[in-house]
Amino acid sequence: MSAQEMNVDNIANNLANANTNGFKMRRTEFQDLIYQSFTQPGAAAGSQTVVPSGLQIGLGTRPAANEIIFSQGNFQQTDNPLDLAIQGKGFFQVRLPSGELGYTRAGGFQMDRDGNVVDTSGNPIQPQITIAQQAQSVTIAPDGTVSYTVTGQSASVVAGQIQLANFTNPAGLNSVGSGLFLPTDASGEPTVANPGGQEGLGTLMQGYVEGSNVSVVEEFIDMIVSQRTYEANSKVAKAADEM
Repeated sequence: MSAQEMNVDNIANNLANANTNGFKMRRTEFQDLIYQSFTQPGAAAGSQTVVPSGLQIGLGTRPAANEIIFSQGNFQQTDNPLDLAIQGKGFFQVRLPSGELGYTRAGGFQMDRDGNVVDTSGNPIQPQITIAQQAQSVTIAPDGTVSYTVTGQSASVVAGQIQLANFTNPAGLNSVGSGLFLPTDASGEPTVANPGGQEGLGTLMQGYVEGSNVSVVEEFIDMIVSQRTYEANSKVAKAADEM
């Protein structure tokens, strides 16, 4: 029953973030607990025979992990030239106030007062991209090249190059909120490269953001199953008490 309570909490978090850009759902995984052995399988049953199956009573289940599912979310068109969606693998890199790098799939970027491209929390994208105040239009190519035009100049000005990072085991990243992930020993060190290159990273789509990959219908189904499992276990406890 305690395990199903935690499962419902996980489902509630998924549903709460159904409209959060770049959010990746989590799936709860369970493990059975230790077993009380009354008769060990393979124990001697006689001088020349052994017990074929034994007698072991399980002591319940526990939540072992809630793995992050990094499937692609739906793209939503915003027409904001600084909004970006990654079509494929990879994470945007942002510099956190602590100085370390954070990684995110949420590509809703803006400009601060100095023209630096930052995320919704004000963390600058890395490598840093600065756009001049007199810029008229900003273009971000699928390979991450950022350029803009200036009135009176025919040639566009290159502002910088957006790079993406990828991990061998993205499910091992540490979620710290605000759509940010931090690397761990389980995730491995990031591989940084330009979008769409030979490293297998995805390409960028300008004017779009990646929505949550939460399926509301599937979450409601999982919630009903969890509720019924909780109810069945409570009836077992009641039946054992009456016995």
